[in-house]
Amino acid sequence: MKLSNFNFELPKELLAEYPAENRDESKLMVIHRETGKIEHRMFKDLIEYFDEGDVMVLNNTKVFPARLYGNKEKTGARIEVFLLRELNEEQRLWDVLVDPARKIRIGNKLYFGEDESLVAEVIDNTTSRGRTLRFLYDGSYTDFRRKLRELGETPLPKYIKRDVTPEDEERYQTIYAKHEGAVAAPTAGLHFSKHLLKRLEIKGVDFAEVTLHVGLGTFNPVEVEDLSKHKMDSEELVIDERATEIVNNAKANKRKVCAVGTTVMRGLESAVSSDHQLNTFEGWTNKFIFPPYDFSIANCMVTNFHLPKSTLLMMISAFVGHDLMKKAYKQAILEQYRFYSYGDAMLIL
Repeated sequence: MKLSNFNFELPKELLAEYPAENRDESKLMVIHRETGKIEHRMFKDLIEYFDEGDVMVLNNTKVFPARLYGNKEKTGARIEVFLLRELNEEQRLWDVLVDPARKIRIGNKLYFGEDESLVAEVIDNTTSRGRTLRFLYDGSYTDFRRKLRELGETPLPKYIKRDVTPEDEERYQTIYAKHEGAVAAPTAGLHFSKHLLKRLEIKGVDFAEVTLHVGLGTFNPVEVEDLSKHKMDSEELVIDERATEIVNNAKANKRKVCAVGTTVMRGLESAVSSDHQLNTFEGWTNKFIFPPYDFSIANCMVTNFHLPKSTLLMMISAFVGHDLMKKAYKQAILEQYRFYSYGDAMLIL
Protein backbone atom coordinates (compact mmCIF):
# COMPACT_ATOMS: atom_id res chain seq x y z
CA MET A 1 0.00 0.00 0.00
CA LYS A 2 1.20 3.45 -0.95
CA LEU A 3 0.28 6.89 0.36
CA SER A 4 -1.60 7.67 -2.86
CA ASN A 5 -4.02 4.79 -2.11
CA PHE A 6 -5.45 6.90 0.71
CA ASN A 7 -6.24 10.09 -1.15
CA PHE A 8 -9.80 11.21 -1.86
CA GLU A 9 -11.70 14.45 -2.45
CA LEU A 10 -13.26 15.67 0.80
CA PRO A 11 -15.64 18.64 0.46
CA LYS A 12 -14.60 21.33 2.95
CA GLU A 13 -18.16 21.84 4.15
CA LEU A 14 -18.14 18.31 5.62
CA LEU A 15 -15.45 19.24 8.18
CA ALA A 16 -17.39 19.55 11.44
CA GLU A 17 -16.88 22.95 13.06
CA TYR A 18 -19.23 22.21 15.98
CA PRO A 19 -20.26 19.06 17.85
CA ALA A 20 -23.74 17.56 17.43
CA GLU A 21 -26.32 19.14 19.75
CA ASN A 22 -26.40 15.97 21.87
CA ARG A 23 -23.39 13.66 22.17
CA ASP A 24 -25.19 10.46 21.22
CA GLU A 25 -27.24 11.94 18.38
CA SER A 26 -24.57 12.21 15.74
CA LYS A 27 -24.93 9.96 12.72
CA LEU A 28 -23.56 6.41 12.90
CA MET A 29 -22.52 4.37 9.88
CA VAL A 30 -22.48 0.65 10.67
CA ILE A 31 -20.23 -1.55 8.53
CA HIS A 32 -20.50 -5.34 8.55
CA ARG A 33 -17.13 -6.63 7.38
CA GLU A 34 -18.26 -10.17 6.56
CA THR A 35 -21.15 -9.20 4.28
CA GLY A 36 -20.08 -5.70 3.20
CA LYS A 37 -23.48 -4.38 4.34
CA ILE A 38 -23.58 -0.68 5.32
CA GLU A 39 -26.31 0.80 7.55
CA HIS A 40 -27.08 4.42 8.43
CA ARG A 41 -28.16 4.90 12.05
CA MET A 42 -27.89 7.30 15.01
CA PHE A 43 -25.05 6.88 17.50
CA LYS A 44 -27.43 5.98 20.35
CA ASP A 45 -28.52 2.94 18.27
CA LEU A 46 -25.05 1.49 18.98
CA ILE A 47 -26.57 -0.40 21.92
CA GLU A 48 -28.48 -2.68 19.52
CA TYR A 49 -25.22 -4.24 18.31
CA PHE A 50 -23.90 -5.31 21.73
CA ASP A 51 -24.96 -7.97 24.22
CA GLU A 52 -24.20 -9.12 27.74
CA GLY A 53 -20.53 -10.05 28.13
CA ASP A 54 -19.31 -7.89 25.26
CA VAL A 55 -16.56 -5.41 26.13
CA MET A 56 -15.92 -1.82 25.13
CA VAL A 57 -12.39 -0.54 25.64
CA LEU A 58 -12.24 3.20 26.40
CA ASN A 59 -9.32 5.64 26.42
CA ASN A 60 -9.66 7.58 29.69
CA THR A 61 -7.04 10.22 28.88
CA LYS A 62 -8.01 13.80 29.68
CA VAL A 63 -7.26 16.73 27.38
CA PHE A 64 -5.00 19.39 28.83
CA PRO A 65 -5.67 23.08 27.91
CA ALA A 66 -2.47 23.06 25.88
CA ARG A 67 -2.74 26.22 23.77
CA LEU A 68 -1.32 29.39 25.34
CA TYR A 69 -0.91 32.90 23.97
CA GLY A 70 2.00 35.01 25.15
CA ASN A 71 3.90 38.13 24.21
CA LYS A 72 7.52 38.30 23.23
CA GLU A 73 9.71 40.54 25.38
CA LYS A 74 10.58 43.97 23.96
CA THR A 75 8.52 43.68 20.75
CA GLY A 76 5.31 42.48 22.42
CA ALA A 77 4.58 40.27 19.41
CA ARG A 78 1.74 37.80 20.08
CA ILE A 79 3.02 34.22 20.04
CA GLU A 80 1.02 31.01 20.19
CA VAL A 81 2.63 28.30 22.32
CA PHE A 82 1.31 24.75 22.09
CA LEU A 83 2.41 22.56 25.00
CA LEU A 84 3.37 19.10 23.73
CA ARG A 85 4.91 17.33 26.71
CA GLU A 86 6.56 18.00 30.02
CA LEU A 87 10.26 17.09 29.97
CA ASN A 88 11.28 17.82 33.54
CA GLU A 89 8.93 18.57 36.44
CA GLU A 90 11.52 20.15 38.73
CA GLN A 91 13.04 22.42 36.10
CA ARG A 92 9.64 23.07 34.47
CA LEU A 93 10.93 22.20 31.02
CA TRP A 94 8.42 21.63 28.21
CA ASP A 95 8.52 20.62 24.58
CA VAL A 96 6.33 23.09 22.68
CA LEU A 97 5.42 24.32 19.22
CA VAL A 98 5.51 28.07 18.60
CA ASP A 99 3.80 30.16 15.95
CA PRO A 100 5.12 32.25 14.25
CA ALA A 101 8.32 30.27 14.76
CA ARG A 102 10.63 32.58 12.80
CA LYS A 103 10.36 35.19 15.56
CA ILE A 104 11.38 32.89 18.40
CA ARG A 105 15.06 32.24 19.10
CA ILE A 106 17.06 30.75 21.96
CA GLY A 107 17.26 33.25 24.82
CA ASN A 108 13.95 34.97 24.02
CA LYS A 109 11.48 35.39 26.87
CA LEU A 110 7.71 35.08 26.58
CA TYR A 111 5.20 36.61 29.00
CA PHE A 112 1.78 35.06 29.67
CA GLY A 113 -1.36 36.43 31.30
CA GLU A 114 -2.58 40.00 31.57
CA ASP A 115 -0.39 40.52 34.63
CA GLU A 116 2.55 38.71 32.92
CA SER A 117 2.80 36.52 36.02
CA LEU A 118 4.10 33.56 34.03
CA VAL A 119 7.36 33.84 32.10
CA ALA A 120 9.11 31.29 29.88
CA GLU A 121 12.59 31.33 28.40
CA VAL A 122 13.46 29.59 25.13
CA ILE A 123 16.42 27.29 25.79
CA ASP A 124 16.55 25.09 22.68
CA ASN A 125 15.31 24.56 19.13
CA THR A 126 13.96 21.05 18.47
CA THR A 127 12.37 21.28 15.01
CA SER A 128 11.43 24.11 12.64
CA ARG A 129 8.47 25.01 14.90
CA GLY A 130 9.55 23.14 17.99
CA ARG A 131 11.22 24.74 21.02
CA THR A 132 12.13 23.77 24.56
CA LEU A 133 10.85 26.26 27.14
CA ARG A 134 11.83 26.69 30.77
CA PHE A 135 8.97 28.25 32.72
CA LEU A 136 10.12 30.70 35.38
CA TYR A 137 7.62 30.50 38.23
CA ASP A 138 8.28 30.85 41.94
CA GLY A 139 5.23 29.02 43.31
CA SER A 140 4.81 25.31 44.03
CA TYR A 141 4.50 22.77 41.24
CA THR A 142 0.77 22.44 42.00
CA ASP A 143 0.34 26.22 41.66
CA PHE A 144 2.35 26.17 38.44
CA ARG A 145 0.11 23.52 36.87
CA ARG A 146 -2.96 25.43 38.04
CA LYS A 147 -1.56 28.55 36.36
CA LEU A 148 -1.06 26.68 33.08
CA ARG A 149 -4.68 25.48 33.23
CA GLU A 150 -5.93 29.01 33.92
CA LEU A 151 -4.02 30.51 31.02
CA GLY A 152 -4.41 27.60 28.61
CA GLU A 153 -7.14 27.15 26.03
CA THR A 154 -8.88 23.97 24.86
CA PRO A 155 -6.65 22.78 21.98
CA LEU A 156 -9.23 22.48 19.22
CA PRO A 157 -7.74 21.25 15.92
CA LYS A 158 -6.48 23.97 13.58
CA TYR A 159 -9.16 23.25 10.96
CA ILE A 160 -11.71 24.80 13.36
CA LYS A 161 -11.21 28.48 12.62
CA ARG A 162 -13.66 29.93 15.14
CA ASP A 163 -12.90 31.02 18.71
CA VAL A 164 -13.00 28.44 21.50
CA THR A 165 -16.23 28.57 23.52
CA PRO A 166 -17.07 27.41 27.07
CA GLU A 167 -19.06 24.60 25.41
CA ASP A 168 -15.83 23.33 23.81
CA GLU A 169 -14.24 22.92 27.24
CA GLU A 170 -16.92 20.33 28.00
CA ARG A 171 -17.52 18.80 24.57
CA TYR A 172 -13.86 18.35 23.51
CA GLN A 173 -13.51 15.93 26.41
CA THR A 174 -15.00 12.46 26.87
CA ILE A 175 -17.39 12.07 29.80
CA TYR A 176 -15.08 9.35 31.21
CA ALA A 177 -11.84 11.38 30.98
CA LYS A 178 -9.69 10.85 34.11
CA HIS A 179 -5.95 11.12 33.58
CA GLU A 180 -4.71 14.44 32.24
CA GLY A 181 -2.05 14.37 29.55
CA ALA A 182 -3.55 14.46 26.05
CA VAL A 183 -3.22 17.46 23.74
CA ALA A 184 -5.99 16.17 21.45
CA ALA A 185 -9.19 14.33 22.31
CA PRO A 186 -9.73 10.63 21.61
CA THR A 187 -12.62 11.73 19.42
CA ALA A 188 -14.53 8.45 18.96
CA GLY A 189 -15.33 8.64 22.67
CA LEU A 190 -16.90 12.09 22.38
CA HIS A 191 -20.14 10.46 21.15
CA PHE A 192 -20.86 8.62 24.40
CA SER A 193 -23.38 10.25 26.75
CA LYS A 194 -23.89 9.27 30.39
CA HIS A 195 -27.31 7.95 29.45
CA LEU A 196 -25.94 5.69 26.70
CA LEU A 197 -23.14 4.34 28.92
CA LYS A 198 -25.72 3.55 31.62
CA ARG A 199 -27.97 1.73 29.12
CA LEU A 200 -24.99 -0.33 27.88
CA GLU A 201 -24.07 -1.16 31.47
CA ILE A 202 -27.64 -2.28 32.26
CA LYS A 203 -27.56 -4.49 29.17
CA GLY A 204 -24.50 -6.23 30.61
CA VAL A 205 -21.76 -4.71 28.46
CA ASP A 206 -18.43 -4.50 30.33
CA PHE A 207 -15.97 -1.62 30.10
CA ALA A 208 -12.19 -1.74 30.20
CA GLU A 209 -10.13 1.44 30.38
CA VAL A 210 -6.68 2.15 29.02
CA THR A 211 -4.80 5.45 29.02
CA LEU A 212 -3.10 6.68 25.87
CA HIS A 213 -2.15 10.35 26.00
CA VAL A 214 -2.85 11.55 22.48
CA GLY A 215 -0.11 13.76 21.03
CA LEU A 216 -0.09 15.87 17.89
CA GLY A 217 2.04 13.23 16.17
CA THR A 218 -1.12 11.25 15.44
CA PHE A 219 -2.09 14.02 13.03
CA ASN A 220 1.30 14.59 11.43
CA PRO A 221 1.07 14.36 7.64
CA VAL A 222 2.60 11.31 6.00
CA GLU A 223 5.22 12.64 3.59
CA VAL A 224 6.58 9.39 2.10
CA GLU A 225 4.88 7.33 -0.60
CA ASP A 226 6.27 4.13 0.92
CA LEU A 227 4.32 3.79 4.18
CA SER A 228 6.91 1.50 5.76
CA LYS A 229 9.24 4.52 5.94
CA HIS A 230 6.84 6.70 7.96
CA LYS A 231 7.70 7.11 11.65
CA MET A 232 5.00 7.79 14.24
CA ASP A 233 5.68 9.99 17.26
CA SER A 234 5.69 8.14 20.58
CA GLU A 235 2.73 8.49 22.92
CA GLU A 236 2.47 7.46 26.57
CA LEU A 237 0.41 4.33 27.20
CA VAL A 238 -0.80 2.57 30.36
CA ILE A 239 -2.77 -0.71 30.38
CA ASP A 240 -3.36 -2.12 33.85
CA GLU A 241 -4.15 -5.63 35.07
CA ARG A 242 -7.87 -4.95 35.44
CA ALA A 243 -8.15 -4.01 31.74
CA THR A 244 -6.20 -7.10 30.63
CA GLU A 245 -8.44 -9.38 32.72
CA ILE A 246 -11.66 -7.94 31.27
CA VAL A 247 -10.40 -8.06 27.67
CA ASN A 248 -8.78 -11.50 27.81
CA ASN A 249 -11.86 -12.96 29.52
CA ALA A 250 -14.09 -11.60 26.74
CA LYS A 251 -11.72 -13.02 24.11
CA ALA A 252 -11.77 -16.43 25.80
CA ASN A 253 -15.58 -16.37 25.74
CA LYS A 254 -15.63 -15.28 22.07
CA ARG A 255 -17.42 -12.02 22.89
CA LYS A 256 -17.09 -8.71 21.09
CA VAL A 257 -14.07 -6.64 22.12
CA CYS A 258 -14.74 -3.15 20.78
CA ALA A 259 -11.93 -0.60 20.57
CA VAL A 260 -13.47 2.84 21.02
CA GLY A 261 -11.20 4.85 18.76
CA THR A 262 -7.95 4.50 16.88
CA THR A 263 -5.99 5.42 20.02
CA VAL A 264 -7.41 2.40 21.85
CA MET A 265 -6.69 0.15 18.87
CA ARG A 266 -3.08 1.35 18.76
CA GLY A 267 -2.77 0.85 22.49
CA LEU A 268 -4.15 -2.69 22.43
CA GLU A 269 -1.96 -3.72 19.50
CA SER A 270 1.10 -2.32 21.31
CA ALA A 271 0.67 -4.79 24.18
CA VAL A 272 0.04 -8.17 22.56
CA SER A 273 1.65 -11.34 23.95
CA SER A 274 3.04 -14.13 21.76
CA ASP A 275 -0.21 -16.09 22.24
CA HIS A 276 -2.35 -13.10 21.19
CA GLN A 277 -3.44 -12.09 24.69
CA LEU A 278 -3.44 -8.53 26.03
CA ASN A 279 -0.50 -7.75 28.33
CA THR A 280 -0.19 -5.00 30.92
CA PHE A 281 1.88 -2.09 29.63
CA GLU A 282 3.44 1.08 30.99
CA GLY A 283 5.61 3.08 28.65
CA TRP A 284 5.55 4.63 25.19
CA THR A 285 4.25 3.38 21.87
CA ASN A 286 4.99 4.52 18.33
CA LYS A 287 2.96 1.73 16.70
CA PHE A 288 1.92 2.52 13.12
CA ILE A 289 -0.84 0.31 11.72
CA PHE A 290 -1.40 0.20 7.97
CA PRO A 291 -2.49 -2.53 5.51
CA PRO A 292 -1.87 -5.40 5.49
CA TYR A 293 -2.09 -6.00 9.24
CA ASP A 294 -3.45 -8.84 11.42
CA PHE A 295 -5.27 -7.52 14.48
CA SER A 296 -4.92 -9.58 17.67
CA ILE A 297 -7.24 -8.10 20.28
CA ALA A 298 -10.29 -6.07 19.17
CA ASN A 299 -12.79 -7.57 16.73
CA CYS A 300 -14.86 -4.44 16.28
CA MET A 301 -14.30 -0.71 16.68
CA VAL A 302 -15.90 2.72 16.88
CA THR A 303 -14.18 5.54 15.03
CA ASN A 304 -14.79 8.93 13.44
CA PHE A 305 -14.40 9.81 9.75
CA HIS A 306 -10.80 10.70 8.98
CA LEU A 307 -8.93 12.95 6.60
CA PRO A 308 -7.34 11.87 3.31
CA LYS A 309 -3.81 10.43 3.61
CA SER A 310 -4.01 10.30 7.43
CA THR A 311 -2.49 7.52 9.53
CA LEU A 312 -5.95 7.09 11.10
CA LEU A 313 -7.51 6.33 7.72
CA MET A 314 -4.74 3.80 7.06
CA MET A 315 -5.57 1.96 10.28
CA ILE A 316 -9.28 1.86 9.36
CA SER A 317 -8.37 0.49 5.93
CA ALA A 318 -6.32 -2.27 7.58
CA PHE A 319 -9.25 -3.18 9.85
CA VAL A 320 -12.22 -2.96 7.49
CA GLY A 321 -10.51 -3.84 4.18
CA HIS A 322 -9.38 -1.24 1.65
CA ASP A 323 -12.16 -1.66 -0.91
CA LEU A 324 -14.93 -1.63 1.70
CA MET A 325 -13.35 1.42 3.35
CA LYS A 326 -13.38 3.27 0.01
CA LYS A 327 -17.02 2.30 -0.58
CA ALA A 328 -17.99 3.44 2.93
CA TYR A 329 -16.23 6.80 2.58
CA LYS A 330 -17.87 7.37 -0.81
CA GLN A 331 -21.26 6.79 0.83
CA ALA A 332 -20.33 9.03 3.77
CA ILE A 333 -19.66 11.93 1.41
CA LEU A 334 -22.90 11.30 -0.55
CA GLU A 335 -24.91 11.10 2.71
CA GLN A 336 -23.25 14.26 4.08
CA TYR A 337 -21.63 12.64 7.11
CA ARG A 338 -19.51 15.09 9.09
CA PHE A 339 -15.77 14.46 9.24
CA TYR A 340 -12.93 14.85 11.73
CA SER A 341 -12.88 15.66 15.45
CA TYR A 342 -16.45 16.90 15.96
CA GLY A 343 -17.80 14.72 13.16
CA ASP A 344 -20.00 11.64 12.94
CA ALA A 345 -19.07 8.06 13.83
CA MET A 346 -18.61 4.64 12.30
CA LEU A 347 -19.10 1.24 13.94
CA ILE A 348 -17.11 -1.53 12.26
CA LEU A 349 -18.33 -5.05 13.08
